[in-house]
Amino acid sequence: DRAKKAPLTELMLRAARFYKEQLKASPKAIDYLKGRGLTGEIAARFGLGYAPDDWQGLQQIFPDYNDPALVECGLVIVNDQGRRYDRFRDRVMFPILDQRGNVIGFGGRVLGAGEPKYLNSPETPLFEKGRELYGLVQARQAIRDEDTVIVVEGYLDVVALAQHGIGNAVATLGTATTPEHVERLFRT
Repeated sequence: DRAKKAPLTELMLRAARFYKEQLKASPKAIDYLKGRGLTGEIAARFGLGYAPDDWQGLQQIFPDYNDPALVECGLVIVNDQGRRYDRFRDRVMFPILDQRGNVIGFGGRVLGAGEPKYLNSPETPLFEKGRELYGLVQARQAIRDEDTVIVVEGYLDVVALAQHGIGNAVATLGTATTPEHVERLFRT
């Protein structure tokens, strides 16, 4: 199972690196994060990025943009006419990590007034939102040290709390807290 997921994990890592580089080149995304009170240090700690306002921006790093694996891992969508386009455009990107620190999905936050406000990766062979918690990798040591975990609603809540020295927060991913979430937290 892990060998089957490895190529998808590599695609997700490449996308995360791309988004991170794009953030450095986007004054409006940087201004948005600064406006939310975040520093560059905290953005780097959580691997935040920016998906450019481009229908096929990922083609810059994936020359074979027709690779079915890009659809399988949720980075690219194919419409009814068979045209491909990036799922995430003009959004601050929050990489979602598994317990090993592999990028398995993304949450994208629109910068202005747009809908949906948050767009998440779909369920994929790598990512099941009812099993994963945003920020768990970054919060693991603080959860142990505090012997407490704070479960919040969103990505930005976790990052903002970490910015203010509260490192033991995690977020569910657009779903109610599940028994799998609780199990995972007890194992932390």
